[in-house]
Order: sequence, then C-alpha cells, then structure tokens
Amino acid sequence: MTRLSRALGAALMGVFSPLALAAGLDMHKDPHCGCCSAWAEHMREAGFEVRLHDSPDMASVKQRLGVPQALASCHTATLTNDAGRRYLIEGHVPAEQVAWLLEASPDIDGLAVPGMPHGSPGMETGRLDDYAVLGFTVDDARAMVVARYP
Repeated sequence: MTRLSRALGAALMGVFSPLALAAGLDMHKDPHCGCCSAWAEHMREAGFEVRLHDSPDMASVKQRLGVPQALASCHTATLTNDAGRRYLIEGHVPAEQVAWLLEASPDIDGLAVPGMPHGSPGMETGRLDDYAVLGFTVDDARAMVVARYP
C-alpha cells in the first residue's frame, strides 16, 4: 500500500473508531500461531475488542461457521453489528475493511483474505505481496473483490 493509501486508511479509522469501539470480534486461532496473534493486535490497535479462542482444530471451526474452503486462511473471527447481523472475518483482513463492513452493512456473509499474503496485517515480513479482500456469501460461495492491497 502506498504511503498516501496508508495515511488515508489511518484517517478513515479515526472516522470509524466509534464503530470499532462498539464492536467485538470473537477470534478462533491455532494456539501456536504467531501471525494470528499479530492480527489480533492490529485489530485492537484499530479500536476493536478481540476475544481470543484457542482452537487446535481450525478445520472444524471453519466448517461449523460456514467458511468456504476456497477462502480459508489461518484464523477465523465473527463480528456482530448493532442490528444483530453476524459477519465472518477470514484471515488477515485489514481493520479498515472490517470497519467498512460495520458501516456499510453489505448483503454478504463476510470478508476474507485467502492464504497468508506477506504484508497483510499480522504478516509484516518485509515483503509486500499483492492481495485482495473478498466479500463472500456462504450459501452460494459467491466472492467479489472489495479492496486490493498494496
């Protein structure tokens, strides 16, 4: 992401922070995964409350929650908006996209960053991969690009 994009994202987080502060994420992760913990910290820094649930069998968690297999990553979170709608957050989705999800309330089931792209939140390795944030529905496994990084 360019410096301008990062600055804009940071500014937007300031706009969305009241939403973030009101929202809590229930995050399921493997107890030994460091990048998952780093993503949780990224979300906390953006103002989200994050409740961690260590889950050694993440495949079962993903199946139970309805994460499409093609969109799987290392951790899965759920988020419920003020209207009671539950969203899935799969993988290293940037906080600004989760804030957008709360604000826009699109007719999707969640957001995903499939795999573990370098440079995504929690995967800061010094290398930057291009990656997309996908909005998806569980029933028909429809996915669409909602944002691209960097």
